[in-house]
Parts: sequence; C-alpha cells; structure tokens
Amino acid sequence: MPDDVRARQRTGTGLGLLLALALGAVLLTALPEHGRREGGACTPHTVSSWSADDRLTREFARYGDDATRTDDWTGGDGTHSVRLPDGRVLWLFSDTYLGQVHRPPNPVGESYAWRDTTAPLVRNSAVVMDGRGRLESTLPAPLFPDPAQNQWRWPVAARVEPRSPGSSEKVVRVLLWVRAAGQSPWIYGVPTATEVATLSLPDLRVESVVKVLDQSLMPDPSRRILFGTTLVEKGGWTYVFGGDDGQAASRPASSAYLARVPEGRLGDAAAWRYWDGSGWGLRPRPVSGAKVGSAFSVVRVGGTYVLFTMAAGTAGLTTVTSYWACSLVGPWHGPTRSFSPSLPTAGVAAYNPQVHPELSGEGRLVLSYDVNWLETGGASASINANVSLYRPRFVTVRVTRSR
Repeated sequence: MPDDVRARQRTGTGLGLLLALALGAVLLTALPEHGRREGGACTPHTVSSWSADDRLTREFARYGDDATRTDDWTGGDGTHSVRLPDGRVLWLFSDTYLGQVHRPPNPVGESYAWRDTTAPLVRNSAVVMDGRGRLESTLPAPLFPDPAQNQWRWPVAARVEPRSPGSSEKVVRVLLWVRAAGQSPWIYGVPTATEVATLSLPDLRVESVVKVLDQSLMPDPSRRILFGTTLVEKGGWTYVFGGDDGQAASRPASSAYLARVPEGRLGDAAAWRYWDGSGWGLRPRPVSGAKVGSAFSVVRVGGTYVLFTMAAGTAGLTTVTSYWACSLVGPWHGPTRSFSPSLPTAGVAAYNPQVHPELSGEGRLVLSYDVNWLETGGASASINANVSLYRPRFVTVRVTRSR
C-alpha cells in the first residue's frame, strides 16, 4: 500500500479498488498472438480533449436519490457495464449501499442528501438501464452471494457471448474477484480467486459461478493474480487483463497479466490460456515491463489500443493518464496527455477509470471514475452524511492521433 495513501480500515466502502489504484504506475510491454503487429492503421494516440458528462452523472444521482424504494442502489463503486442484446445496459458494482436516502439537510445541518448509518451494505449489485439511458431497477442484491464466511465477490468486466461456441443462444458472462477478510496490509481483502458467473437472458438470473483461477494456495498474497479488470474482444477471442496485488506488500507496484479465451467459453476453466512470456500456456507470467494498479481499462480506437489508468505518484489521486499500443500485448507507449476530472470536495480521490464502449461513439469515449474518502476514521459516516460522494462520475474523452 502506498505510504502517502493511508487507507482507512475496511468499512465496506470498496476502498480496496482505490488502494490498489491510486499510485499504480503503468508501463506495459506486451505481445498479441506471437508478438506480431496487428492489422489496421496503428498510430500514436493521446487524449485531445475531455469534458464532464453531466447527463450520466446526474442520472445516477437521480436514481440513487429516489426514495420510492428501500431495496435498490443508492451508491457504490467498482463501476463496470455491458450492453445487452435488447438494448438495455447492465451496470455492475462492487460494495454497494442500499436503503433510504433522505432529503437535506443531513443530521449535522449540512445541505446534503443523506442515508441512515444503519443502511444496508452489500458486496455487489447490478442496476439495469433501459435503452433510452434511464436507470430503472436494481436486481436483488447481492447478486452474487458470498462464496464462504469472511469471503466476498466483486464483479468486474462482463460481456455477452454465445452460451457455447457456435450457439445462437446468448448469455452474460461476468468476471468476479474473490477476496477474503485479512489484516494489514490486506485491509481490503486478500486476493483468492477469479470466477466467471453466467447470467441468463433476458431475465439476468445467475445460473452458475465457475472458478477459473484459484490462487488461495499461493503463499505470498502479493503475487496472487486476479483477472477481469478489463477485456477486449478480437478475432473470436476474449482477451482478459489482470494484475497481482504487489502494491499491498513490499513491492512498489503490481504486475500486469493477460489471458485469452475462445468466444463462448469464458465460463470454461479448461479453455483459459495465459501469456507465459513467449506464448499462451497454463502458467501466467507478467507481461514484460508492465507495472499497474489492479484496475485499468483498455479499448480499441481504430487500429490502436488505448489504456487508461490513474497516473503514477501522488497525481494518481486525482489524475487519469493513458498509453497506446499497436497490439494488445505491446509494447505500450506513454504516458501521454493526462487530465484531472472534477472531485466534489477536498479529502477525496478518484480511482478505477473505466471506458464504457457501449455508450461511446462518434470519436468519443465515455469513461467513468469512482470517488471515495482517503481518511481512515469515520469514512462510512462521511459517505452516509453526503450520499453524492460514493457514486460514479463520468467524462467524455476524445482520443486522437498525436503529432
């Protein structure tokens, strides 16, 4: 854990993502299939402009503040999304507050909407947005139950794919991180395993959860790998990025890893293959030169891949930067131009930058970031006293060829 980010004790507010991200330096060197340059016109890319996406930010505020139900989403982090075949968007969150939101003033007289300190907290949730961009319902939460006592599941990237290769029936596959309760420096949980859940369509019922990579027997938790922070679909394969938890131990940053799975087989542990330094095998090895936080996002822009992450050093508390590559596995170049999205108040930080391709288009990328308190003491009370803090915020980013 970085020395200058003194994370508060685990309060169930999802700060684990922030801790793993805040000071993660990204320097990716990778390889696609066999180190070949991928097809298409690849050129250096950088962020040319960015602006706040107030419409999406306001939509989550509207939905979270709606007091007509007490069993739906009122705040969360770990923001991921996937477009469903019928046009809806499924939003996935890690630690999530439910309960009632009250109009301002809060109990100490501040002009913030607030929730009671007894409001339910669950380890994960899923919210459905209709095809017009309006959030309409929260699935029964938690969507993914705890696998065992003192363990929990955080959903990360997801995709719609055939139930099996060649099948016309579609399902949703959701990558899950399994963590177990731990002591310092593992106050946000000890990494344990990567799982894949299968959700039926269109009703989004959890059909199964399969463990695809068990890391529980690895003696050094800082070297355990969790996959699913971001994924890219290409040429009949799903490429899944992951990382270890090096920042939580003595090493200064995490290493990046890459897996690939044939389309239709994300839920089949036997189908997973990992980059081993020279090809695709059964033993993951770090992508050469990659030092990352545990959550980052990769997207294709024309013939170029762009990676978004929090900047290195203390800038990582406020600043998003990017890298580019001609291949999923590198070499990655950067950092390029950075930008600092708005933060609602002092004493908070941005983390977990995620691109949402299903909402992007016309030369722009929609990117979310999460916000949380830095201080340890009273974090839950602060989040409940101002419910607007622990919710995703959005920006629109334009990435163009750099000169």
